[in-house]
Amino acid sequence: MREGSAPNFCPPTEEGITFTFEDEEGELIDLEFLGLILHEDKRYGFFFPVDEENPACSSGEVVLLEVTELDDEDQPAAFELVEDEAIAAEVYEDFRRATADLYDFE
Repeated sequence: MREGSAPNFCPPTEEGITFTFEDEEGELIDLEFLGLILHEDKRYGFFFPVDEENPACSSGEVVLLEVTELDDEDQPAAFELVEDEAIAAEVYEDFRRATADLYDFE
């Protein structure tokens, strides 16, 4: 299991965990969970889109989603795409620092 190198990073409990999300157009998309960043009292999840050509544990662009709702156990229950580019850049930089030993960034 991977471990985070920063107190604001929550790694997945095991590698290759995928979730299926429904986008605004009703299309289903599978996303591998890469970890959660805590930033300014908000939670942001990092995901990698997976399909037959890009399986879990491969590499590529990541998707950043803000946690908008928690369940009864304080676990993320709903997400929204982060559209504010300034916030996305700040959170991505936090993710890069926290996971520098885990992932290669180009």
